[in-house]
Amino acid sequence: MSRKLSIHLENVQETLLLPLWGRAVEARKKKPLLIDTAAADIINSIDYDFSAIARNISPISQLAWIARSLHIDRTIRQFLQAHPSATIVNIGCGLDTTFERVDNGSLTWYDLDLPDVIELRKVFLPETERRRFIPSSFLDDAWLHQLKIVDGVFFSSAGVFYYFDEEEIKSFFIKLAGLFPKGEMIFDASSEFGVKVANKKVIEGGGMDKSAILRWGCDSAQTIRKWDDRIALDEEYPLFKGIKRKLPFGEMIGTAFSDLMNIMRMVHLRFL
Repeated sequence: MSRKLSIHLENVQETLLLPLWGRAVEARKKKPLLIDTAAADIINSIDYDFSAIARNISPISQLAWIARSLHIDRTIRQFLQAHPSATIVNIGCGLDTTFERVDNGSLTWYDLDLPDVIELRKVFLPETERRRFIPSSFLDDAWLHQLKIVDGVFFSSAGVFYYFDEEEIKSFFIKLAGLFPKGEMIFDASSEFGVKVANKKVIEGGGMDKSAILRWGCDSAQTIRKWDDRIALDEEYPLFKGIKRKLPFGEMIGTAFSDLMNIMRMVHLRFL
């Protein structure tokens, strides 16, 4: 795009820009942990003042977005080694660019989000024969039957499930387990303490839409495993595990505290 696109952002769209901006910032660093040229291209194509975001987002928040992407990329690539023609479903895709980073040339990819988000996504990212967009809530059963699977299925979701009630998440996971035996999923989760802290900041900060309030906190993925015998826990680990970056002392302590207290985690499930 030679001419920058002017967009008018509501609360939801602005939230979608945050992790995108974080990945673009990372790509411009001298020694980036994550190279995401697609994110940088999108940011460069938008006529939007990111200076307020740059001032208000802490290095630890930006690192959290990068850590999440690194863990998801690695796990998808591992799945693709065993299933080169796998179907990958990106739940709550927003302006995520994981496809551009992990595409092996033979996978089938679905990006799923609410209709208004998908319309925004189409402005920046192409839909192709191997990459389809699904405008739907993930809680709507209909899209589950649209998936074409020939070599296994892997579900990925970043920064989504916190915003829903536990019973909604439980029902959805049980559906996946029933429909997609041998399928797998990776997502990020927060402890109940982490949800309370995040919501306190949201309330104190003010000016944010009520949809930003987090609902679901989970202290251990063992709880999820008990929801259904067909749900198995493959792996659960702290968000910043294996993520190496020099940070100011206070923020370094913050990441260590988060990992020690199991506040933010990655969860990898298998369906039996």
